[in-house]
Amino acid sequence: MKSAIKRMLAEIEGEVAYTRSLTGMSKLDSRVMAAIAGVPREAFVSPDMKHFAYENGPLPIGYGQTISQPYIVALMTDLLQLEPDHVVLEIGTGSGYQTAILSQLVKKVFTIERIPALGDASAASLQSLGYSNIEYRTGNGYDGWPEHAPYDAIIVTAAASHIPLALTEQLKSGGRLVIPVGLPYMPQELMLVEKDDQGEIHTRDILGVAFVPLQEDPP
Repeated sequence: MKSAIKRMLAEIEGEVAYTRSLTGMSKLDSRVMAAIAGVPREAFVSPDMKHFAYENGPLPIGYGQTISQPYIVALMTDLLQLEPDHVVLEIGTGSGYQTAILSQLVKKVFTIERIPALGDASAASLQSLGYSNIEYRTGNGYDGWPEHAPYDAIIVTAAASHIPLALTEQLKSGGRLVIPVGLPYMPQELMLVEKDDQGEIHTRDILGVAFVPLQEDPP
């Protein structure tokens, strides 16, 4: 297991180096890498996928959804520039793997999953592993979770057709939103959205990606 994790971390570092001309990043925060190393990815995949848990690639988790490639998880997490006192909103709980990474780095995580059965399963997994600073909700990610706004950071783990206005409104001044934008089966772009101290929004394209779509309506 330790050798598999070590290999995965090395592959993440290799991808960071390979994509530095696109992302402008030559290395990731050591706190992010430590969180990646410390979360048991095999706990967030089905039994028949455990053999592939530490491969640097996405895996199916049922319901037409996937657990993201570890490099992409690490990159998106790093882009948020998280601090221990931060409160974060995650859109798309999925398997709960990204949620677990976030919970190691911040004070509180609020996470929304559209598919009730998937949300229930991931919540059970996270709770059984002792991740206690997480609140869960089933709902439409495009609407965010306004009751707990504003957030220091927001992460979206499925591709939206556009940057939802509700999410930028729920972002704290000085906060960051990381979101893949694009249509299914079409080129998508991982985007960094920053809200400055005056409330102005600035966006930057980071990297071409491929995510399952963020659904706007309840299932």
